[in-house]
Amino acid sequence: MKLSARNQLKGKIIKVDVGLITAKVTLDLGNGNIISAIISKDAIEDLALKPGDDACAVIKSTEVIIGVPCECKEGHCNCE
Repeated sequence: MKLSARNQLKGKIIKVDVGLITAKVTLDLGNGNIISAIISKDAIEDLALKPGDDACAVIKSTEVIIGVPCECKEGHCNCE
């Protein structure tokens, strides 16, 4: 996954609370550091996010975005 945002924090998903439209994803970054992001319910389904998965918190300006590694080979990314 290549992004322009430089503030990427690797962690493990510990909780996904899904609502009607949005969901709260909570990541354990290690050493007692926890971060949460509110993302769309569609994004939860598209990324198949669940507790125990590795993920990154991507911080850009005032937002925290959740990202997951893709299976694409370097330089040949087909992710949508």
